[in-house]
Amino acid sequence: RTLARIVVGALSAAATGWLLGTAIVTATGAPMSSWVLGRSAGISSYLLLTALVVTGLLLSHPRTPARLRLGLATRVRLHAGLAAFTFVFTVLHVVVLATDAWAGVGWWGALVPFGSTYRPLPVTLGVLALYAGLAAGGTAALAGRLPLRVWWPVHKVSSVAFVLVWWHGVLAGTDTPFLLAVYGVTGLLVVGLGVSRYSASGPRDRVAALSRQRAREVSR
Repeated sequence: RTLARIVVGALSAAATGWLLGTAIVTATGAPMSSWVLGRSAGISSYLLLTALVVTGLLLSHPRTPARLRLGLATRVRLHAGLAAFTFVFTVLHVVVLATDAWAGVGWWGALVPFGSTYRPLPVTLGVLALYAGLAAGGTAALAGRLPLRVWWPVHKVSSVAFVLVWWHGVLAGTDTPFLLAVYGVTGLLVVGLGVSRYSASGPRDRVAALSRQRAREVSR
């Protein structure tokens, strides 16, 4: 029920943004207004994805102080909420640009790698990121129904999705120094947290190391 409310809220927010954007496009009559709306949705989805990844790394980091760790239910709601808003704004980004004749992307380019006439490589990175994100989000939604060994490795595709989205944004949308700085800072933040997270040893890592050591001793 909580996830359903989050999704409904995210869809409502996206619908409101769509209506406002459409009203602005109609009122101004500018040929690029729709493209600006789609691009704004894309930047918003990237920032939401960054928050989603950073939150996941911090909450699972072995060195995160216990007083800063949230309860399981709160973590699930937070992660699901960020994922839902990321998904909705990504859909808004894709739909607006796919239906905007000035953008030169079209539905084929928005869904098929190298199908876009506008910057085919950057757009293709975005298409691949979309599918990687759907794979990561879909496995997370089935976390309670699938064994951990099945869904967890697939869910880690989210890191691949972030890298693809980052390159998509850098190659397709850094026409201002401010945006370039945003991508630079957020990219370094995620890489730094990722290296810190996966190089740190937690209780599970120590147990696994002891198990391997014990297995080697027994084999001798």
